[in-house]
Amino acid sequence: MSEEAKLALLERIAAALERLAPPPPRAVDFSSAEAFVWRARGEFSAVAEINRVDLSLLEGVERQRDQLIDNTRRFARGLPANNALLWGARGMGKSSLVKAVHATIAREKECARPLKLIEIHREDIESLPILLSSLREKPFGFLLFCDDLSFDAAETSYKSLKSALEGGVEGRPRNALFYATSNRRHLLPRDMMENERSSAINPGEAVEEKVSLSDRFGLWLGFHNCSQAEYLAMIFGYARHHGLDAPQETIEREALEWSITRGARSGRVAWQYVQDLAGRLGKRLDG
Repeated sequence: MSEEAKLALLERIAAALERLAPPPPRAVDFSSAEAFVWRARGEFSAVAEINRVDLSLLEGVERQRDQLIDNTRRFARGLPANNALLWGARGMGKSSLVKAVHATIAREKECARPLKLIEIHREDIESLPILLSSLREKPFGFLLFCDDLSFDAAETSYKSLKSALEGGVEGRPRNALFYATSNRRHLLPRDMMENERSSAINPGEAVEEKVSLSDRFGLWLGFHNCSQAEYLAMIFGYARHHGLDAPQETIEREALEWSITRGARSGRVAWQYVQDLAGRLGKRLDG
């Protein structure tokens, strides 16, 4: 083998090893922003402007709001707190609540340390142990947030999440808390769990292996489809906040028609109607 061929082979081997063992995360100034997005290649991207709504505008989730605020406040003050799983109906404000609660608690003077929000995408969840390791000694509190978290039958990355949340010798850093949203209570599809039960030597143990992932979350907050009254309360809350001047009867009639055409009542559907109304009235929805 020629020297050029040997060199090319060594370069390919080195590149393959780098992919297997990615470089450590790059240094980041966490005081430069309120929120960051974690990339699996070891980078933090600062978020210049967080896409969120004010906590006061979230209607129909008062119980979930109060529980998440209490849990987050304890964490921000250096007290024990639980990882939280917000699960249930689509469009009912699960991710909006996480971001709004972060904004509320981060402004409180009683925080033991500045509170930062870090989003990790579902496809990067296998890098969660690396992320946690990079945050362990930092003088900040970190809310790690994964939106729309779920796993399919062929995936095994849920095992990395289980280990990172509570397992391992080091355990989860005391300055990090994990919040996830999902449409599934156990993060795994029902047919996947039923297949495990039917094909395993010990069906009970197989299902327990899958269900034990959601057990890593000490706080479960369920979200359910809203009533007509709650849906209209969302609509009128947004309308007042943004100064959308239209007759109440008109807004109510149009909002109900809007929900019927979409076959659902939810916070997302309410916001979509408000955007349509604001556009027709020539109003911006800033702030």
